Amino acid sequence: MFKKLYLVVAVLIIASMALSACQQAATPAPQEPAAPKIKVCQVTDTGGIDDKSFNATAWKGVEDAMKELGVEGKYLESQQQTDYEKNINAFIEDGCDLIVTVGFLLGDATKAAAEANPNQKFAIVDFAYDPTIPNVLGLTFATDQAAFLAGYAAAGATKTGKVGTFGGIQIPPVTVFMDGFALGVKYYNEKHGTNVEVLGWDVANQTGLFTGNFESTDDGRQLGQTLMDEGADIIMPVAGPVGLGTAAAVQERGNAWIIGVDTDWTISASQFTDVIFTSVLKRMDNAVFEAAKEVVEGTFKGGLYVGTLANDGVGIPEFLAGRISDDLKAELEQVKADIIAGKIKTTP
Repeated sequence: MFKKLYLVVAVLIIASMALSACQQAATPAPQEPAAPKIKVCQVTDTGGIDDKSFNATAWKGVEDAMKELGVEGKYLESQQQTDYEKNINAFIEDGCDLIVTVGFLLGDATKAAAEANPNQKFAIVDFAYDPTIPNVLGLTFATDQAAFLAGYAAAGATKTGKVGTFGGIQIPPVTVFMDGFALGVKYYNEKHGTNVEVLGWDVANQTGLFTGNFESTDDGRQLGQTLMDEGADIIMPVAGPVGLGTAAAVQERGNAWIIGVDTDWTISASQFTDVIFTSVLKRMDNAVFEAAKEVVEGTFKGGLYVGTLANDGVGIPEFLAGRISDDLKAELEQVKADIIAGKIKTTP
């Protein structure tokens, strides 16, 4: 009898142990809370996030980081220059991991915020600090190199012997385009014994045409009409959305070309493709994406990034059919190689 009772107790103990094991197996192990997403936050200049130019291109870099790196992206638009400090401070309060400020005009506000908040990471488009600030990465671009190619091509394609350019505000990120463009025309003249004239910018005296803003398409239309009235048949406006007004004026006249800046205008302003000669590309999206990637990977440090023809930070797209001859294309390839090799100077 005791033997049977012993067997029953043993069976009950084994069954209890098995049930306990099953319950433990069915209970999921506690999970670590998901790490919060890295936040990349952009403060625009006054042109707005959808300016078809530098603000939009920088934002594309943030969007690419959202898709490829899994970061969270936000932006605040600056309606006027007094918004810069307010927007930057709002993002500091929001706990953004990287604040991207877009444009030369945000240089002072970014510097002040970076020095007051040394643990906050910043990247600024179109500004370089000297000396550098430990928590700020300056994203700059040798757009003079790409604009030089556009100027050389324009000099080889003009029918009137006159090409034109103008800027939004006379600041270095604008005039660097105009310098490169004018020097490209000059180099073509030297090579071919021609006398193509640049209207709207005097490299030697650093004087020329400016609208005084980056917003008014009406101003862009008026300056475009003025340059065409003076004989320019290829025009490069360096003024963000202002240039869209110039493109509209060129399209209405039908006897001139437009050169886009910052982005490939056959994509960002495709309604004007029929009058787009080429575009001077400033690949801010690549630079902003790399800055975000460094934050994600924990390798971010302040300093300076320079986009060049050599590292694909600037460039011009393939010319559309009918814009230039095959011979001129071949010349441009050689000019590009010589710029990269340091044989040609693209700044005054």
